[in-house]
Parts: sequence; structure tokens; C-alpha cells
Amino acid sequence: MSDPVRLAKRVIELTGCSRLEAEQYIEGGWVRVDGELIDEPQFMVSGQQVELDANAQLAPTEPATLLLHKPSGFDSVDGPQPAAPLLNADSRWQDDPTGIRFLRRHFARQTAVMPLERDASGLLVYTQDGRLLRRIGEDADRIEQEFVVEVAGEIKPYGLRQLALGLHYQGRAPAPAKVSWQNETRLRFAMKGVRDGQITAMCAEVGLQVVSIKRLRIGRVSLAKMPIGQWRYLPGNERL
Repeated sequence: MSDPVRLAKRVIELTGCSRLEAEQYIEGGWVRVDGELIDEPQFMVSGQQVELDANAQLAPTEPATLLLHKPSGFDSVDGPQPAAPLLNADSRWQDDPTGIRFLRRHFARQTAVMPLERDASGLLVYTQDGRLLRRIGEDADRIEQEFVVEVAGEIKPYGLRQLALGLHYQGRAPAPAKVSWQNETRLRFAMKGVRDGQITAMCAEVGLQVVSIKRLRIGRVSLAKMPIGQWRYLPGNERL
């Protein structure tokens, strides 16, 4: 049995490519070890069979952005029930239309963008893309979010108008919102600069109790028909 070497070195021996090219092949998910896809250039191999996919392409690995349908009761960032472990190979939406190659490295160092409060469900974005994180940090209050809110109780006279004009929350000036009845017990909100607890507080001011909150959309990206607890990739041509 040969001495263990880094997978990148073995790919160099097999193909005659450079070290950078070998690492790009591996990180791009084009290399298998005994039939198993390995995307870590430092992975150690000895006598295993190493194969480079015949369709392998040389390209730097782009940071991944993942869209999760978060269930109620899971924490977006910190908390006893974090949502991040829901991002795994088994929970990828089978109808993910992106065609992006699945890589284990896509789950490393993911950061939640525009977190969703614990008791709410719906669209939650995780990303490795530093550019997206910076842009969201600067523009979060200018990006519209859409929610469907299940409510109980009887709305006060002109309550819908009050919700649409905006209500003060935590000392912040009200921001106008688009609010409409979806049916007898569901309101649809489209608003910017949403804070945790804000929709619940707004509804309480007009006599309504919130039963559930579900985020349907962030900017131009929607939850669509993705099942609860599943995720898909955000392709490069789809922007928040």
C-alpha cells in the first residue's frame, strides 16, 4: 500500500494539471474516491481508486446561498433549536430547479440573512457570500418582505387602514405597508424594515391576536411551493 498523500496531489499525478487546477476540480465536485464524491483537496488517499469526472470543468467554487422553508419553533441564529441543521443532503427539495451540483462545502460557514423570529415559519436565507451579506447589511430596511398572518378576534373599525398607514413600534416611526385580507382569518402584509414582534404588536393594536406568521417572500425571491423543512439553492441570476 502506498503512503497516504493529499487528494490534490493524486489528481495532479493522474492528470498532469497544476495544483490550483487540481483543487478546483476537487472543490467543484468532479473527483470521486472509491466512487464517493470528495470535495476536500486535503483529503488523504493511499490505495483507493481516484477518478476525475469526464465532464469536469475548471472553475472556482462560488459561495452558496441556500433558501430554507423554516418550520415554526426553530431559531434562525442563536437559540436552543437552531434551524441550520435542517440544511443537509436529505432535506434538499427534490424539485429544486437550479441544477446546482450538491457539495458538502456549501454547508460550511453559512450565515442567516434577515432572520425570522422563532415562532414564525417561512422563507429563511443562508449564505456564504460576503458580498450578499454586505449588501443586506446596508439595504435590509429597503427590501420588502411579504407575510401571511393567521389572526383571531375582531378588527377595530378602520383597523386595516391603520395597519396600512403603519403603527409605531419600539419608538420607530411607522413605515407604510400593503395589508389586505386573504380570507376571513388571514391577512397578507408586504412591508419593509420588519422587526421581531412587530407584526404581532401591530395586529394587537387593532384588536387582533396573531395565531401564526409565515414569510412568503424577501425582495424578489419567494418561497413558492417548497415544502416545510426543505431547502433549495439560490442561483446566481436570482437576486433578493
